[in-house]
Amino acid sequence: MEKRIVECVPNFSEGRDKEVIRQIVAAIEASGGVKVLDVDPGEATNRTVVTFVGEPDAVVEAAFAGVKAAAERIDMRHHKGAHPRMGATDVLPLVPVSGITLEECAALARDLARRIADELHVPTYCYEAAALRPERRNLAVCRAGEYEALPEKLSREESAPDFGARPYDEGVARTGATTVGARDFLIAVNFNLNTTSTRRANAIAFDVREKGRPVREGNPITGRIVKDADGNPVMRPGTLPATKAIGWYIEEYGIAQVSMNLTDISRTPLHVAFDEVCRKADARGVRVTGTEIVGLVPKRALLEAGRYFLRKQHRSTGIAEEEIVRLAVKSMGLDDLKPFHPEEKVIEYLLEADEKKKRLIDMTCKGFAEETASESPAPGGGSISAYMGALGAALGTMVANLSSHKAGWDDRWEEFSDWAEQGQALLRELLHLVDEDTEAFNRIMAVFAMPKSTDAEKAARSAALQEATLYATQVPLRTMKAAVKVFPLVGAMASEGNPNSVSDAGVGALAARSAVLGACLNVKINAAGLKDRATAEALVAEAEALAAEAVRREAEVLRIVEQKIQ
Repeated sequence: MEKRIVECVPNFSEGRDKEVIRQIVAAIEASGGVKVLDVDPGEATNRTVVTFVGEPDAVVEAAFAGVKAAAERIDMRHHKGAHPRMGATDVLPLVPVSGITLEECAALARDLARRIADELHVPTYCYEAAALRPERRNLAVCRAGEYEALPEKLSREESAPDFGARPYDEGVARTGATTVGARDFLIAVNFNLNTTSTRRANAIAFDVREKGRPVREGNPITGRIVKDADGNPVMRPGTLPATKAIGWYIEEYGIAQVSMNLTDISRTPLHVAFDEVCRKADARGVRVTGTEIVGLVPKRALLEAGRYFLRKQHRSTGIAEEEIVRLAVKSMGLDDLKPFHPEEKVIEYLLEADEKKKRLIDMTCKGFAEETASESPAPGGGSISAYMGALGAALGTMVANLSSHKAGWDDRWEEFSDWAEQGQALLRELLHLVDEDTEAFNRIMAVFAMPKSTDAEKAARSAALQEATLYATQVPLRTMKAAVKVFPLVGAMASEGNPNSVSDAGVGALAARSAVLGACLNVKINAAGLKDRATAEALVAEAEALAAEAVRREAEVLRIVEQKIQ
């Protein structure tokens, strides 16, 4: 299951007082559930950009805590800096990273903006995807006139904030106003060129960037710039929407680069930008030698890129995530200037770094078996059932991948690639359930540690036990549902896949059946502890139906396997 992750990048109007910055960051961290990835103070701008990530609710709470801390510690009446600003927390965007849409982030941003106005009495505007007025999608419109213009803006209906509108007073004078919004993830990327010419790098940048270049009369380089009726230059758009780009020379590396911001990676993904810069560079006699990611990147950008390059090679995309990322790194030359370590550059991997030490699925096979054999009751049959299902999915996926590049089957690569992708999705789901089953057991054990001295405590303990028991019944049922989905995969591979691997498809069916029947036992034993007998009986009936289906489908697959190996 894909984890829901949101990035938040608040800009605070303090870049010089380290103690104030420390206190704001401490408030964000103390809210819990988020990881601060970067704190970037600027002396000249008198502004600090903080980057943190986590699950949606935790990020919203941390953002509110940061705004509150800034409002208490920053007095805008004394603020001076080179960067445009309007308040102690100047701008606060929520950015979808994984498992959540931009629209969902926009809804969170509006709720947060309202809460900031209601509870902290800070006027708030909503911008980008969260904008309540079309013109306010542009941050510059919201921040027009900066802090100094607030007295006038708050007095006029057309420029009043979306939330917290009131006359300019001492409170607003101190905190200023805040702009809260939602935007897509911005990737800052530099494309390395085999030239030292800034002019050629700029020419390529103007070819591709959305804004493009000015139209000129006659000579496209020296000709007079054409202007419209208002005296503004007429622009010829570039080929890549949602991009900003310039060319520059980097003395440290001794090369020129096209430096680009991808402002909407759903419109122009990283790999599309790479290919287009390569195409335009080649047309000017220049070669792209590699790519430099500035800052962090969401995993989906590299996975999309890796799958894109696999498809160009007519290779299966249903391979391990790590292999897809590795191919993306090599295809775009992300390690051209220095080593590219995904665990340090990919947001999701940074978040998983601490969790990996605790997960069963990150153990060695030997370690997992020994942990199961220990005197601890978890991991137990539920986790083992999920793991058997994962092995069944893995075997079906293996046969699909072997079939996708079997000699003489070149025209069928896409058919088997689709099966392999389905197998990888099942594999991920079942591996997740390996640990979730143990988590279900731990929840029940935690209930027994609850106090039970008073009647109220006993009632709370009883309710918590029923909730935990229901969860412990539902998890193995989910394992059954996922494992049953393995049969279409191994069945197709038994009948249509590489005949040399038909026995592997058969073993996959055996593993899937064991997973379903094993998880069924867990559903039954846990359902017995539910006081709501109607719910318990319904869960057991569903489990028994899945078990019967698994037995039937296993027999169908094995019949095909036996026919082929005779």
